[in-house]
Amino acid sequence: MNVFTKWLGCFISFLMVAILSGCATSYPPLEANADVPDDYTYIIGPGDSVQMFVWGNPEVTQSVTVRPDGKITAPLVEELPASGKTPYQLARDVEKELSKYVRNPLVTIIVSGFVGPYSEQVRIVGQATEPQAIPYKENMTLLDLMIAVGGLTDFADGNRASLIRIIDGEQTQFGVRIDDLIEDADITANVDIMPGDILFIPEAFF
Repeated sequence: MNVFTKWLGCFISFLMVAILSGCATSYPPLEANADVPDDYTYIIGPGDSVQMFVWGNPEVTQSVTVRPDGKITAPLVEELPASGKTPYQLARDVEKELSKYVRNPLVTIIVSGFVGPYSEQVRIVGQATEPQAIPYKENMTLLDLMIAVGGLTDFADGNRASLIRIIDGEQTQFGVRIDDLIEDADITANVDIMPGDILFIPEAFF
């Protein structure tokens, strides 16, 4: 056996091991139904549009955008942190600030734009047609994510995809079956998505 033949044999063996190891995921499968808290409330983040409606005081009612540093500035309200708060929490904080100038202010916060903080966004990376981060929506599923990103590329291995989720402060990775879901219409492969999930779609081995 010459050196080239020996080298070729070793290369083929290495390639076969890589392919076989890549054909299956070592991550546990994700259960179909996620335990999303019933009292989940939208969290404000940079880029969100916030309308501060002050009852009986139209002169201080204002729509502002949450700045990249997470703060808002409006008439009589300066440098007020908004990111990471619920609309209810921000309304109470605005009332506290306005009470310095307005007697018994009553504030309602109306949010639009819906970007949310990064910790609450769902991120799709890898071999999706349009990888992106999208705001979490109630009852969101894996199928909803695939529609949002336009499906998979021709190079994706959807059944080796994995989902990273924070559970009790610990990062846990699960296997998901995207090919079965969108190619075979296997609805059992559809799983619930939670705020902050990260979906990674690897490239297929050819």
